[in-house]
Amino acid sequence: MDRKDEVLEGVGGDELDAAVAAETVRKDRLVEVFALVSDLGTEKRARVREQVLRKLFRALSHGAAMDSERDFVRSQWETTIIPACISRGANASPAEQYASCRVLEMTSVVLGGDTMEDYWEALIKPLTQMVKATGRAPAVRCAALRALSMTTFICADGSSEQIAVSNLCEAACAETFRGDVTPATLRATALDCWALLSTTLHDSTLAGNSEGVGRGVVLLPLLQQCLDHGSVELRSAAGECVALIHESRLNLGIVEDDNEATPTNTTERRFRRGSWDGSEWEVMMDEVKQRVAELSNESGHHMSKKAKKEQRSTFREFMATIVDDEAPHEEVSVRGGSITLRSWRQVIQLNFIRHCLQGGFQNHLMFNSTLRIMFGITFTAPDRNSQLEKRLLLSKTSDAAKLADKNLTRQRRTRTNVKNHFLTVDGDDI
Repeated sequence: MDRKDEVLEGVGGDELDAAVAAETVRKDRLVEVFALVSDLGTEKRARVREQVLRKLFRALSHGAAMDSERDFVRSQWETTIIPACISRGANASPAEQYASCRVLEMTSVVLGGDTMEDYWEALIKPLTQMVKATGRAPAVRCAALRALSMTTFICADGSSEQIAVSNLCEAACAETFRGDVTPATLRATALDCWALLSTTLHDSTLAGNSEGVGRGVVLLPLLQQCLDHGSVELRSAAGECVALIHESRLNLGIVEDDNEATPTNTTERRFRRGSWDGSEWEVMMDEVKQRVAELSNESGHHMSKKAKKEQRSTFREFMATIVDDEAPHEEVSVRGGSITLRSWRQVIQLNFIRHCLQGGFQNHLMFNSTLRIMFGITFTAPDRNSQLEKRLLLSKTSDAAKLADKNLTRQRRTRTNVKNHFLTVDGDDI
């Protein structure tokens, strides 16, 4: 039983008709938007092309979560989405390039699964060129890197692809990239993307072991420099990466033999094999811990109150893991249940996907089978509709209500024409 059947199982007759009508409207709207996108090749106005791409993004976000809708997108991505987003290349305006990258990122979530290797292969070259193009707007380069990272995370089938994109992220988060000073926004985005791809790595590959240095440990000097940068966004991205690396380091110390109990409390986690004590990175990590603690309580007039509040809240979460060795705990409410996140790997993945889906986040968590499997979401049969489903299915502004209103208006106009038929000339209809 798919998620749609679970939602409709306990719904009454009128509500069921409304749900089916709403699904039909969403599918028809998706088809209409794809028809507009297919005509972009002959459209010469950049503003119109951008508006159509934004419509496509909203349609994929809000109306392409169910399996039938995702199957339709799978049949159209190669002939419609790729040509519309990539064909113009550098000739497109920055706003159009940004909208194209957002559509490509959203499409990877809709397609889902590691069987979409062809989609990744179609994007790797153009998106990589877009990231490396120092003359393009930083926002476009950031959007291209996020789209490439999300596509690699969702659709790529092998580790070699993820290593290639991770290498690009590591290069883009340096102070200079391809001979130019790297914008702070691109550096922060590169660290976010690196963290997402690193969530698929084994703890020993990320944080090191007795046989070698981990990939994340090599990045610690750069992360330490980023924590001292003036950009709040870059500092937060660096702190998140350090929390992920430190968590993996701790996990190395709690892997025990089958006959031994696994330590779970903070004291045992801190002083076992996975700690930094006695390693060549011990001094650096002590400095990083001190800096994270300072950022969690930073004050002064060089930042706005809102920025200081956000930074303190963010770095207190990082400090709980980096300084106190505590695992994160976050709950996300969804229809019929909730998701409990107990590791930075899950937190990073969910936050990246939330940023991609925007307003369609809850809708995709409810119906997108790829995301449900990724986060282990299971639902119970609902006794009543949630506020989101009431707004989508039963509200006066829902798609079903709008469709019913159009039908009533059409019927009313037909009756009026029939009554006034005798007033028309030569029997012509009005």
